Amino acid sequence: MKWYALLLLFALIIVACNSEKPREESTVKTGIFLEQGSIEVMDSRLAEVLDTSARLEILAEGFVWSEGPVWVAEHEMLLFSDIPPNTVYSWNEENGIRQFLKPSGYTGGDDREGEPGSNGLHLDDQGRLILCQHGDRRLARYTGTFEDPQPSYETLADKYDGKRFNSPNDAAVHSSGSIYFTDPPYGLEGRMDDPKKEIPFQGVYRLDADGGVHLMVDSITRPNGIAFSPDESKVYVASSDPEKAIWMEYEMQDGTFANGRLFYDVTSWVGKEKGLPDGLKVDDAGNLFATGPGGVWIFAPDSTPLGLIRTGEATANCGFNDDKSVLFITADMYLLSLRLR
Repeated sequence: MKWYALLLLFALIIVACNSEKPREESTVKTGIFLEQGSIEVMDSRLAEVLDTSARLEILAEGFVWSEGPVWVAEHEMLLFSDIPPNTVYSWNEENGIRQFLKPSGYTGGDDREGEPGSNGLHLDDQGRLILCQHGDRRLARYTGTFEDPQPSYETLADKYDGKRFNSPNDAAVHSSGSIYFTDPPYGLEGRMDDPKKEIPFQGVYRLDADGGVHLMVDSITRPNGIAFSPDESKVYVASSDPEKAIWMEYEMQDGTFANGRLFYDVTSWVGKEKGLPDGLKVDDAGNLFATGPGGVWIFAPDSTPLGLIRTGEATANCGFNDDKSVLFITADMYLLSLRLR
């Protein structure tokens, strides 16, 4: 064999060995920690929530903008969105990362820019997957199976008062079966200036089992994450407006929002730390785990900040496993986890 043929063969072997594997063949990562991650203690009560010396573990990386983690206990797996590639991935300890659904949020045939994929993912009261679909501008339910995932959806809601939603972003499922969801403009290609925008405000809505859609509030400039207190007497809504980066708290009265108050304001942190108020979850003790500038903020029910899980990246959302012993975090290109008490 001539020397140049040997050189070509050697080059091909090197390329093959260094080629990135497809995500569906991803190997499991264990014991790899986020170097820039840390936990900032703001109140001594944080030690009741987590080990303040705990480290953030990297479960997977290389995403464009990871979002919407939800744990599916029956199948021992996490589902989460990667919005720009229009994909939902699954993760579990045995198989690592697998592509689960594509397309996930935009099912049109033509190309589009912006953030077309699904955002928030949730399970309804019957364990069915609910998706906030940016590109299709709707709240949808997945109609396929978890065992053999195929992208098939049915529309739950796509209009209010005859006008198309902006881009449903995140949701919370009430014990009544109603689904509450937020509708900022982030999935529109032109966002606030998009000519396809039909609703002049950014709303928070309730979808009832009979298909009725009801406006809860229209005064939050960029409603984003939403979650209920454990007894469902209160609801919390994040606003990702950089000029008014806040979390709001409302009382729940007969399925509607009442007596809104400012829960916490981090506008002064904007520009100094990566991120804005985004997705949030509430644990069984009523503590809020709210993504915002710097990472994941942890608040006591009385709105006292207990601490900040610093990721070093703009952090989009978080979610628990079934017994809330693990917090999963989507932070830009990362899928992370942190052990809790």
